[in-house]
Amino acid sequence: MSSQHAPSASARAPDFSAPEFRSALGMFATGVTIVTARAANGRLVGMTASSFNSVSINPPLVLWSLARAAGSLGVYSEGSHYAINVLAADQMELAKRFATRDSDRWTGVEYAEGIGGAPLLAGTVACFECFNRSRYEEGDHVIFVGEVERCTHRAGSSPLLYHGGRFYAEHPL
Repeated sequence: MSSQHAPSASARAPDFSAPEFRSALGMFATGVTIVTARAANGRLVGMTASSFNSVSINPPLVLWSLARAAGSLGVYSEGSHYAINVLAADQMELAKRFATRDSDRWTGVEYAEGIGGAPLLAGTVACFECFNRSRYEEGDHVIFVGEVERCTHRAGSSPLLYHGGRFYAEHPL
């Protein structure tokens, strides 16, 4: 006879610290992106993000998340479009630049203007131009779901990877 358990009304308190959780999450290797947009006043914004994932093929949907405390949250929340630029293996310095606060991120950066003015970075392995479809507040982050209106990629190019707090270049097995 199998025992049945009623579902709990809420999750138990975690038995780990925030640094332990961050370290465990870091064991999941991800690609590295820079999410870009143009503010209503014309200012360019961009930030490095590894929280990017596909949601649906039909319609074409992707997601990424941003800390609620981020200074650029208003630009991404209120704008109609953003671009998710998937970085190439040789773009580590660009990833670091866009991850640093109070830096001049855009000086010398080559880009084209995409839908809604979102910058499309040169040299990336893929780019997703997204309509800002929906947002969900969860914990200390906002999850953005973008409807992809245009995408491009460079077949055969190596992506920049992030694992355990370090950058890696992809090496086929």
